[in-house]
Amino acid sequence: MKRILFILVLPLLVFGAVDVSQMAGTQAKDEVTETRVNSQKTNSMGENPAEKNEDIEIKLEESFVRVFGEHLFNGNFTQFKQHIYNPDYKLAIGDRVNVKIWGAVDFSSTLVVDSQGNIFIPMVGAINLLGVKNSALVKVITRSINKVYKSNVFVYADLDIYQNISVFVTGNVNKPGLYEGLSSDSIIQYIDKAAGINLEYGSFRDIQILRNNQVVKKVDLYDFLLDGKMELFPFRAGDVILVGSVQDYVFVKGDVQKPFRFELGNTIHNLSDIAKVAGVKPIVTNAVVRSHRQDRQLLVSAYDKKQFAEVKLYAGDEVEFRPDYVAENININIEGEHNGLRSIVVRKGTTLADVAKMIVANNQSDINALQVFRKSVAMMQQELISAQLKELETLALTSSSVNAEQAAIRATQARTILEFIERAKQVEPKGQIVIDDVRTYASVVLEDGDRINVPNKNNLVIVQGEVSIPGAFVYTNAKDLKYYIELAGGYSNRADIARVLVINNSGKASKYNGRWNYAAIKAGDSILVLPKVDTQNLQVFGMLTQILYQIAIATNVVLKM
Repeated sequence: MKRILFILVLPLLVFGAVDVSQMAGTQAKDEVTETRVNSQKTNSMGENPAEKNEDIEIKLEESFVRVFGEHLFNGNFTQFKQHIYNPDYKLAIGDRVNVKIWGAVDFSSTLVVDSQGNIFIPMVGAINLLGVKNSALVKVITRSINKVYKSNVFVYADLDIYQNISVFVTGNVNKPGLYEGLSSDSIIQYIDKAAGINLEYGSFRDIQILRNNQVVKKVDLYDFLLDGKMELFPFRAGDVILVGSVQDYVFVKGDVQKPFRFELGNTIHNLSDIAKVAGVKPIVTNAVVRSHRQDRQLLVSAYDKKQFAEVKLYAGDEVEFRPDYVAENININIEGEHNGLRSIVVRKGTTLADVAKMIVANNQSDINALQVFRKSVAMMQQELISAQLKELETLALTSSSVNAEQAAIRATQARTILEFIERAKQVEPKGQIVIDDVRTYASVVLEDGDRINVPNKNNLVIVQGEVSIPGAFVYTNAKDLKYYIELAGGYSNRADIARVLVINNSGKASKYNGRWNYAAIKAGDSILVLPKVDTQNLQVFGMLTQILYQIAIATNVVLKM
């Protein structure tokens, strides 16, 4: 009896029995790499013109922790100014004041505070407004006018344009400095001018406004982020905004709307608080908390949703919210050539043999070649391909060159490889489980969401990849690999004749040397001719070949180089 094989291409590309437990533990690790490949053309005189340099700068995907509030400071707040009445604003030289007088005398004008701090009103004279608070503006002007006009005179005055003030923004921001704005601008606008809070060590909850070296206000931006609350503060020239360091925080992941790093504080103390802030989904039933205590002990605890309010959070805790339902039944989808239901619900533990008996077959159903596709297998295949692509990207961009000519060739090859990597990232593995013998149906235990495909009893052979005329050809008994390659017009100039894949309906893949191996072909088989890998770097060659195999087997498609 033959074993059941998962279609997974391991680094050694072994087609055969695979230990599923080892595959389940395989994970693609993120690599943080930034590499530049330079190709410089040098002329015979040793000159190195800058305009002839060819640069390739690639940043691989960085792995980082997402921080709650990271979207707040993106430059949008720096584009706007808000002219809001500020009663504490003190008039300065250059301010423009709208003055209206009516009654015994009519006067209306916009007056500018001159270099001596005065405005001048005809028949009244100079009125000193330097340092006068906005709230006292009308009172000061009225008092001066009443010295000339004793009665029946009414006065109205307001600031036409506020002068910019300068505010220091410092602490844990990306660009500390002195920034101009209006006194009525919000603290968010000033921090945005400083390129926002440093996400690595800056705090969104510990922000202070200092005036004359004294703290006059404390700000918690979580009030704005969570509830939209923002208390406007009248700034003065010379004020200091000090962003503190992040102190106690927890990490949240799982079935939540906001999987971020959150700072603990007055509004976040326990699991119930963080569940509300992170927006747990309705399906959540429990939480797993990994807590790093000061005694160097790692505590891992699970809590029911009813216990959330009783569980206190500590700095550095990792919280995962998740559903934990015990299902007795699973849902299976049945596709392909049959006359029965397309979706069935069966008991957990049901095998492929059990479901095969439920399928209503017709004359075209190949019930002895059932195909099973599984999401978890597709994810493993995707992770393996992604890991190989990361390694290939690093190899392509870090290859050394002995001279300028070789550097130019390497740079061109690197571009080609990077284009290939981008296309390879878009592939979607099928996640097929290889079942090479109908007698193994009874040992295939189905999982929720599995797709079972009933193949058609077709008499076709698919030939694709590097051949002259890819297509589907009628199966002819006792004909071999060479026969179908010739039907497809023979190998193309880019074909890697030594590496030809034949994939059966069952998903089993076999590798052949197309120069002399005349393998027998069965109805329903797919013949995949892979492209040549053109590179002098043996490591890159091996990695590219490996990836082409992986993609071909996982998707049943040849990816062009």
